[in-house]
Amino acid sequence: MRLDLKLLLLALGFFLIATPQRARAEVRTPSLIGENMVLQQGRRVRLWGTASPGERVTARLAGRAARATADRQGRWQLFLGPLRAGGPHVLTISGRNRLTYGNVLVGEVWVCSGQSNMEWPLSRAEGGKEDAAADPRLRFFTVEKRTAAEPLADVRGRWVVATPEEALRFSAVAFYFGRELRGRLRVPVGLIHSSWGGTPAESWTSREALASDPLLRAILDRYEQEMRNLPELRREYDRKLAEWDKRNERVIQRDEGNRGEALGYADPAHDASAWPRMNLPQQWENTGLNVDGAVWFRRETDVPARLAGRELTLSLGAIDDHDTTYFNGERVGATGGETPNAYAAPRRYTVPGRLVRAGRNVLAVRVFDALGGGGFTGPPAEMRLSAGGGADALPLDGAWAYKPEMVVPAREVDYSNHPGPRPGPESHYNPFVLYNAMLAPLTPYAIRGAIWYQGESNAGRAYQYRTLFPAMIRDWRRAWGRGDFPFYFVQLANWRARRAEPSESDWAELREAQLLTLRSVPHTGMAVAIDLGEADDLHPRNKRDVGLRLARWALADTYGRKGVVASGPLYDSHTVEGDRIRVRFRHARGLKTSDGRAPVGFAVAVPDRKFVWAEARVEGDTVVVWSRHAPRPVAVRYAWADNPEVNLYNAAGLPASPFRTDDWPGLTAGKK
Repeated sequence: MRLDLKLLLLALGFFLIATPQRARAEVRTPSLIGENMVLQQGRRVRLWGTASPGERVTARLAGRAARATADRQGRWQLFLGPLRAGGPHVLTISGRNRLTYGNVLVGEVWVCSGQSNMEWPLSRAEGGKEDAAADPRLRFFTVEKRTAAEPLADVRGRWVVATPEEALRFSAVAFYFGRELRGRLRVPVGLIHSSWGGTPAESWTSREALASDPLLRAILDRYEQEMRNLPELRREYDRKLAEWDKRNERVIQRDEGNRGEALGYADPAHDASAWPRMNLPQQWENTGLNVDGAVWFRRETDVPARLAGRELTLSLGAIDDHDTTYFNGERVGATGGETPNAYAAPRRYTVPGRLVRAGRNVLAVRVFDALGGGGFTGPPAEMRLSAGGGADALPLDGAWAYKPEMVVPAREVDYSNHPGPRPGPESHYNPFVLYNAMLAPLTPYAIRGAIWYQGESNAGRAYQYRTLFPAMIRDWRRAWGRGDFPFYFVQLANWRARRAEPSESDWAELREAQLLTLRSVPHTGMAVAIDLGEADDLHPRNKRDVGLRLARWALADTYGRKGVVASGPLYDSHTVEGDRIRVRFRHARGLKTSDGRAPVGFAVAVPDRKFVWAEARVEGDTVVVWSRHAPRPVAVRYAWADNPEVNLYNAAGLPASPFRTDDWPGLTAGKK
């Protein structure tokens, strides 16, 4: 061989060795694109990911193919379709490597978001355990809880097929919504669940949307001021938390030390065959284990020979409250009180290669819960054991053995004065941080629409919600770039003690903000829940009717199903007729009371703005209201209270929305 050719080949070989990342780059996709996923029917669906710069990528599904070339940053995207409902199909994505995703369906895809009432699992809903069932054409994707200062490129999670076990862990409202669509539409349904309890709407809204509206800029200003004063705010927070702990010290369980380790609970040789089993992830209260304190969990997993001796990443999702985690008897990680908001922190620990052996390996986790719910609270997909980059992931969700170490019966705790999450950029109460981490990465994925259950955390600023909520909806629609896609939401349910006389209510003002959004924002729908709440519980257990009422909006408004009534009576107009006020409604066919009595929950006011309870009767599709204590009425309200008594429905059995005819300033006017 000529010397110059040999030198050229040597140089080329050196170049390939010196640039291993380029040579070994693989085609990758985000977590939304994978086994068991549902793609939106009737639309071009986007597939996207990363590869080597300039690499050609080809996708094939159901006889269709599309190609793309990765840009200079290694990003690529392509479009398939429109696709017809059906499957299962196999999706292949090829570049220098080949990805194969099986059991892919095409049907209807909905995003399900909000705070705790959307997050509430089916296992804790009324009748949920009886309703949980397998449906191979219903699929779930739960987004792991995260916050981020800037928009992320991906979320953590995976698609799963609906089984009774998966259904029980999934959002109850979303489950009932999806199950109803499956039954009525007879096509596959995919539900993407992304919610976080206790969060305000601004957390789910982009920084740009908040900054662009003068009425919402105050939210960002307050956040930026908090960040400037963070050290002082944290000192004050710690002081308040210490006071709260002291007031509740009798009901807060204290960790008296790790007894289970000395008893060998983490030892691979320990006989745990008699320990009962629990499907994880879930809070242990969902299984009837109503205790606080320390509970041990164990699981065996088979590691393939190719991973033996390699350093692995152990992911367990969030654990409420603290954990100590072992691999083959050796402690590999722990998260405790030193971590702010530890109950919501995803657990990721490094397992040294010297501990990893082919075949049987034993995981053990000691979970300590001081009060409230305890256990594993992340999505199933986050429980896994994997090599670097997520390759060769071994799932860890499912059945684990468990044994209480030191527990006491769970006790009620007064959270009314709890200071909430610790201030800081990682707090999920902050504006835009959930939009960045849990919503923006979803927006390339084709969907039909969204359902939303939230508002409790914004009730103290209900007037502001009149602007914030429509702005959030427009923000989501802009981000997806799919026009005014359907957006259906739940009006706040009744809550708190019932008052004897008419009074002002921030919850009523928040419901009004939701009603105004229904009127002003196109292609929205509102499921009224004023009859489903519980006076002493912020989380009504009847999630079935909530999901079914949301599904009514989708069936009638999105899918055009005839005969489906979307809404209960909604206030339309009124006229004063002497000493009486006549109220007209939309969706009022068959207007009636649920119990045969005269309508209740109405109040009227005279010009001095004092409201008194009123009598009422149904006349056709109107209600006539009066009171002998208000001979010259000027305004009428219905169900204007935290927890009103109501009985006005239409023929479809759907309740009337609370409303008022006046616009007098309420409790939250001017609050930012």
